[in-house]
Amino acid sequence: MAYGTPATPADVEAYYTHVRRGRPPTPEQLADLQRRYEAIGGTSPLLERTEAQRRGVQAALDGHGQFSVVLGMKHAPPFIEDAVERVVEGGSSRAVGVVLAPHYSRLSVGEYEERARAAAGDRLDVTMVQSWHDAPAYLDALSERVQKALATLPERSEVVFTAHSLPARIVAEGDPYPDQLRATAEAVAAQAGVARWRVAWQSAGRTPEPWLGPDIGEVLGQLAAAGEVEGVLVCPAGFTSDHLEILYDLDVEARARAGELGLAFARTESLNDDPRLCEAVAGAVLARV
Repeated sequence: MAYGTPATPADVEAYYTHVRRGRPPTPEQLADLQRRYEAIGGTSPLLERTEAQRRGVQAALDGHGQFSVVLGMKHAPPFIEDAVERVVEGGSSRAVGVVLAPHYSRLSVGEYEERARAAAGDRLDVTMVQSWHDAPAYLDALSERVQKALATLPERSEVVFTAHSLPARIVAEGDPYPDQLRATAEAVAAQAGVARWRVAWQSAGRTPEPWLGPDIGEVLGQLAAAGEVEGVLVCPAGFTSDHLEILYDLDVEARARAGELGLAFARTESLNDDPRLCEAVAGAVLARV
């Protein structure tokens, strides 16, 4: 399962309305989102990238039993409910759900699980992968990308590991999301031999309640003000493929902010359908089976 994206520019309003739980966006909100998509070429490559990941996970599971890997999206076709119907129609009585997000939160992975279970009802036995943030193959792929990208930056550079921000109330609720991101970051930094690193958040929702911070833009300002580094490498460890939050929020907004502050900027290459990413997801599925 993955978040989903509008397939064409004409689908942006329907997609945004679905994200907003059926509440249509204001003309200003819609125009702003359309502007961001236009800045990355009109649409996000998320659907194409996720379909490639689906094929990769299928290939990684072949030989381990009779697995059929189907794709369901949270906010765009094919929806999670569509995927469940395909599984049922295919004659299966059991399914393993896995979200293409390594870190667990009740507000992220938990919502995917609720949707899948509700669609399955008593027709399908659903087992859920909670997280795979410490999968060795996933950590290996990130570590390699960190080392490669750091080689393009000045020697005095810092690595900032990011994930999508969520409402800050999850901390008081004991949600493991922040701790799992830090565990991933610590493991990758150790494996890649990185001394200077920190965790930050990005792409917070535009709602009145507080969201997890610090935001990547705030961190860039802090690093520039301290004057201890010349460059910043952002490793968006919470994301697995190219999409709007990577191609715009980081490659456009964060890069521009770093330039204004006089900091060299780089981002690790997205995992997309790297065989190690597919191996990590397949391994998580096999562990649940």
